[in-house]
Order: sequence, then structure tokens, then C-alpha cells
Amino acid sequence: MLVLGIESSCDETGVALYDTSAGLLAHQLHTQMAMHAEYGGVVPELASRDHIRRLVPLTQACLQQAGKSYADISAVAYTQGPGLGGALLAGASFANALAFALNKPVIPVHHLEGHLLSPLLGDDIPEFPFVALLVSGGHSQFMAVRGVGDYTLLGESVDDAAGEAFDKTAKLLGLPYPGGAKLSELAKLGRAGAFELPRPMLHSGDLNMSFSGLKTAVLTAVNKARASDNGAPLSEQTRNDICRAFQDAVVDVLAAKAQQALRQTGFKRLVVAGGVGANWQLRQRLGSLNKVHTYFPPLSLCTDNGAMIAFAGALHLQAAQPAGGFDVKPRWPLSDIVQA
Repeated sequence: MLVLGIESSCDETGVALYDTSAGLLAHQLHTQMAMHAEYGGVVPELASRDHIRRLVPLTQACLQQAGKSYADISAVAYTQGPGLGGALLAGASFANALAFALNKPVIPVHHLEGHLLSPLLGDDIPEFPFVALLVSGGHSQFMAVRGVGDYTLLGESVDDAAGEAFDKTAKLLGLPYPGGAKLSELAKLGRAGAFELPRPMLHSGDLNMSFSGLKTAVLTAVNKARASDNGAPLSEQTRNDICRAFQDAVVDVLAAKAQQALRQTGFKRLVVAGGVGANWQLRQRLGSLNKVHTYFPPLSLCTDNGAMIAFAGALHLQAAQPAGGFDVKPRWPLSDIVQA
């Protein structure tokens, strides 16, 4: 069976073809990063319009790359939510129209489930069960995963997600949008221990997280550093040191909570997915946990992409789950698809 996957939840248009026998055949992605950089953040109306422009040519490019035609498609999967309402509608409209024209089923997919399962597209495929750490721009969650569709929420961020905190902190430091990746690169040049920042909820006793206070602590550190230098702008080294301190704090919290989740479940496998899963320091730290096998999706699949949607859709299709219809859910807690 050949599944076409459509991802349009935010500012990336992703289209992919996944074959249940041959695996991922084609993967096309367009990022709107340059368009939104002028505004310092994602503009929903512009995002929606750009998805509309990109979906047809990206789909045609996927088919050409895979050597397939529209007639070969068995089903069309699309991101139903969560995400920006207009952006989701663009993908849902295209997916449903195409599925109707081809007389094929349409499969709605939860965006976070796509991320959750994306490491299964890598070369080193984790076996069930495992603990999953979802770390994206809008979500930070720990899940116990015992099988496809068998998920238990263990803990989550009570305010800013890790990726959101990265981008907001980068903005505080004057880095261009989107600044999270740039902050991570500058952290390589920072001196460990030059600044001390808190580790929020490190000893909370549960698996919940909080990062908004860490962002405030960065602002305090910036103001103190500038005041000590008569109000002058931060030097490059001071900025790099603050980047390092911020990243150290986030990684410390995520690593400690990951170890707690593994102890709590008794699992020996950890899966890390989502955009922050590309962070070099987080990969190093979680990849070196004692007696734990840690899995990451390929770097190209850490960001939002159509491959994870096509793959999740194919799994739903193989499980003979009922086909969906035209609907989007901008606010859709992952708990809605979590087993009790």
C-alpha cells in the first residue's frame, strides 16, 4: 500500500510517499523560515497561503521522485492537528479533495503521534516498549509507548515547551528568528559555569517540566551583565556564555527527567523526537545514558515533515482503522488518543 502524507501544521509544508513494503520512497519539504523572519515569528495568514501554493508542486515532485503516479496512491494521510487553524485547513482541504478525486480513503493523523513514531523511520529501529521524549517548538512530553496507539502520558511542560523557550531566549539575546538553532551553535563557544541558571522542577518528584522561569532568569542575567558594563551591549563572549548556561540548564532537566521516566517504567529504551531532538548537546547527553539504548530520528526528520505523517497514516491503514473526513483540530491534546 502506498500512502501520501501531507504536513501543514505550522510553517513547513511536507509531502511524502511511504510504501508499506518498500518503506519511505520520497520526501519533499519547503520551509517558510525566510518569509517569517522579517516579522520575527510565524504569521498565520501568510503560512496558510504559502501552504496552498506549495502543496501541488511538492506532491508532483514526490511522485516524480518515487516514479509513481496519482493512480498508485492507496490512501492520503494529513495532519489534522494540533497547529495553526488556517495552515491545517490548507493541508486538510488538499488531502480530502485529492482522496475524493482518487476514490481513496483519507486518514487524519495527530501531529505529535507523527513525531512520536518518526524514529521508526531510521536505520536503528527501536522495539516496543520505550519511553518517548517529545521535544518540539510547542510541546515537551514524556510518554510510555507500548505499541502503536498504546501511549501513556507520563509528564509534560506546564508552560513553555523546550523549543519555545529556546526561541524566546534567543530573541532576548538579539538573535534573528528562528533563534533556537543559532543559540545552540553559539553555546558551543560558551564557557561552562560562566553563568549559573536555575534548573526548574528538577526535584519536583514528578515528570512535569517548566521552562518559562528559566527564560526570565536569562533576562535577569542579561540585565545584570549590561549593568556591570555601564549599559553597553553584551559582548560576544558574554552572549555565548549565556547561551551555554541556558542550554546546559535545559539539557540537565530533560536528561534527569528522562532517567526518572526510565526508572519509573522499567524500560531500557529511550526515543527522542521533535525539533529539539536535533540539538547536539541533548543528543550527546541522552545518547550516553548508562544501560539505556537511545534512539533519534534522522536529522532531516526532526523538524515537521510529511514522512512522519505518511508513516503514521500507513500504520493506521494497516490496522484497518476507519477512514476519517474533512476536519481539523487546532487544539488537540495528545491525551485524546492516549489509552486510559
